[in-house]
Amino acid sequence: MRATIRLLTAALSVGLLFAGDYYPPPESAGGWRRCASDEEIRNNAGMDARALHLIGLEQVQLYGGPWAIVIVRKGYLVAEWFGVPAMPATTFDIWSGTKSATGIAMGLLLDDSRNHLLPGGVTIDLESAAYDYIPEGRPVSDPRKEKIKLKHLLSMTSGIPGESQGIVGVAVAPGKGEYEFALGRDANRFGLSAATMAADPGQVWDYSDAAFAHLSLIFANLEKREIADAMRERVFQPIGIENFGWDRQGGAGNLGPHTNAHSGLRLSARDFARLGYMMAHQGVWEGKQIVPAWWVDLATRASQDLNRRYGYTFWVNTDGTQWSGVPHDAFAFQGYGSNRCYIVPSLDLVVVRLGYAPPVLPEGAILPSVVHTITDSAAKH
Repeated sequence: MRATIRLLTAALSVGLLFAGDYYPPPESAGGWRRCASDEEIRNNAGMDARALHLIGLEQVQLYGGPWAIVIVRKGYLVAEWFGVPAMPATTFDIWSGTKSATGIAMGLLLDDSRNHLLPGGVTIDLESAAYDYIPEGRPVSDPRKEKIKLKHLLSMTSGIPGESQGIVGVAVAPGKGEYEFALGRDANRFGLSAATMAADPGQVWDYSDAAFAHLSLIFANLEKREIADAMRERVFQPIGIENFGWDRQGGAGNLGPHTNAHSGLRLSARDFARLGYMMAHQGVWEGKQIVPAWWVDLATRASQDLNRRYGYTFWVNTDGTQWSGVPHDAFAFQGYGSNRCYIVPSLDLVVVRLGYAPPVLPEGAILPSVVHTITDSAAKH
């Protein structure tokens, strides 16, 4: 059913391109078109303006400090709210939302492999053994690592210890390196090690930043460039993202520095919405396929049965259990500090929430409420 929805959405997108499909210019050239009145919110975006106002009022009353929310429907910036002192151009670290941006980069890499575009004619796919592309990781710290496939790293099923084992992030001891820790050579600053596998690959779902760090090494080794540089040229610039930052980790005598795969991407809410809008339109921007449609489809639905709320680096609603009352094609970039970019392709809806608090946002707090403000026939799912 989901695949059918995706195909219909893709076909509709192609058709709309010839009917004046909308893509916003960069912020420096005017940015998103807006609904300037309640009437335009109703007629152009098909949403209930009063209900949206109440959502914004609740957020302002509940949360102090800097935060930002942007709602885009049918290409219209329908609503926008900020917590003092945030402004439209304020960027926030999206924390683990970065993982989904890394997932987009990995989709580009896999598509390059399919099209024989990787340097040296190297090939890789989801079934490839991950350590075949990480010479820095040999000899492996646990022989079971030889069985880790790329799909395991992308779906959090590698067996490399993560949060269930008390390993959160890649916090290293002074003088030690993040990649040395991730590869199992050094313990972190709390004395914990990722050297010994917690399970065989594909047997356990565990949210592991140590595992995710492997993707930076694979990408750099195969593309001969950094994830952040590739994303700037191939994704961010083409869709009009002008102001972003992306942390690197490692170096100073240790492996790296390389783009931080699991955290450290900084965007404004309006620009984050651009990324979501592109993904909502099957990776297309102004008629150009920016991200392969096959990867958008695959990455944004359940990737395995251990945790069907997780795709390949995206949180997903395939079974309707991640966000109740929301279409099953919904998916999200999702990070600590309540950083979110929700995408619902069937509703042409993008909802961004950025901030530093609260640490954990209840998943029913925003997206279902926004979906329920939709008044047109698309909401009858």
